[in-house]
Amino acid sequence: MSMRPIAADAIGGGPRKGAVHRAGAALRRLYALPLAAAVMVLVIPAEAAAAPDPARGQQIYDRCLACHAVENNRVGPRHCGLAGRQAGGLPGFDYSDAMRAAGFTWNRQTLDRFLADPLGVVPGTTMTYDGIKDDQERRDLVAYLLSLKPCAPR
Repeated sequence: MSMRPIAADAIGGGPRKGAVHRAGAALRRLYALPLAAAVMVLVIPAEAAAAPDPARGQQIYDRCLACHAVENNRVGPRHCGLAGRQAGGLPGFDYSDAMRAAGFTWNRQTLDRFLADPLGVVPGTTMTYDGIKDDQERRDLVAYLLSLKPCAPR
């Protein structure tokens, strides 16, 4: 019987281990790029959205002035003190049945949803505006509306 040296790969070293290591490294590189791309897709849009700007929202509010005002009712209700107000609940304004029955309170989420699609959120509302489709403009307008002081007593 001849004595052959034990191959390094038979005891866990050598070329076999190296091949497995290289294959694992290749797989890690293969999955690293898509994983990094997925993380960027999830993170970048959150960072790309600018913080709501009430000053810009005030400029956007100019579009609302045909029907609304901050301190006085017009075709639409006044907007002072809108935060926390029940939809359709401002005393002295003649709301549609749909708005009186809406059943929500004005806050960041309800304003954003309503301003995106008024007729879709409150079917039957008399507000015949198609909505603000631009997310940033809507966030800015909502920030402005929520910054308005309470209405003066009447």
